Amino acid sequence: MRKALVVGIDHYEHIGNLSGCVNDAHSVKAMLERHADGSVNFGTKIVVGTGPADILTRAELKEAVRELFADDSEVALFYFAGHGYIEATGGYLCAGDCRTGDDGLPLAEIMSLANDSPARNKIIILDSCHSGAIGDSHTNKQISEIAEGMTILTASTKGQYATEKNGGGLFTGLLVDALGGAAANVIGEVTPGSVYAHIDQSLGSWSQRPVFKTNVKTFVSLRQIQPPLPLADLQRIAEFFPTPGFEFQLDPGFEPEHPSADPAKTPILAILQKYNRMNLAVPVGTIHPYHAAIESKTMKLTALGEHYRRLVVEGLL
Repeated sequence: MRKALVVGIDHYEHIGNLSGCVNDAHSVKAMLERHADGSVNFGTKIVVGTGPADILTRAELKEAVRELFADDSEVALFYFAGHGYIEATGGYLCAGDCRTGDDGLPLAEIMSLANDSPARNKIIILDSCHSGAIGDSHTNKQISEIAEGMTILTASTKGQYATEKNGGGLFTGLLVDALGGAAANVIGEVTPGSVYAHIDQSLGSWSQRPVFKTNVKTFVSLRQIQPPLPLADLQRIAEFFPTPGFEFQLDPGFEPEHPSADPAKTPILAILQKYNRMNLAVPVGTIHPYHAAIESKTMKLTALGEHYRRLVVEGLL
């Protein structure tokens, strides 16, 4: 069972309204609900505050978070887009009925609910100002205290504001891109670590900086997309490169347009070209697999290719 609570608040009764949080929430919900092939992913509940008729109160927000983390699900994911607040006593998520900020839902309470949850994997993603304060120790602000199975990804550090851009959160726009496939690995999995790497690399040194905190033995997959390389082709990597450092010998018979093309060899070059595009293998002494074939040169695995070769050899892929 994979559960996700997605919250977006644009309308606030007593503090300034926002404009893109509800749209961001719907975008994240659409990404999490199904994998790229249309199969079911997360069972998603969305809660939004769009106007005076649907104020999302602090009590309602806390109850929704409590309900999310109450079950022994495989994954419990909480996403929030809205105002955040911080003071000496800690950080807060601002519900629609907040007046001062410190009457919002404390980040410490969210962490308590998540840390005590029987869910095997807990993921908290916050697109709000000062959200990087979540997980900080009460006694030492330089230390984070997170239970095993917990992963946190926030839009900014505890001292920064979260930027809105083009009608939505800058952070969430990159999050949606990542879930859509920009952060997928060779086998099509999008993990919290790859999402953070994508967002981190997409922001300049002077921009808001995302925060990533985790205490897991292995990353859970957030979403599966169509792999850029078919698994059957990837699993042949140990066939073509049976030992570390092995160089696969090519010749003109591998090139389908060459007069000496060999029908038994040309499909192999097609796979090696895919490896090359995925940075798994490179030609030796030339610039492209085509030239390696025409010039009877070799191809070898990159460090990433050696990693996947080892996974195949050990039966892990």
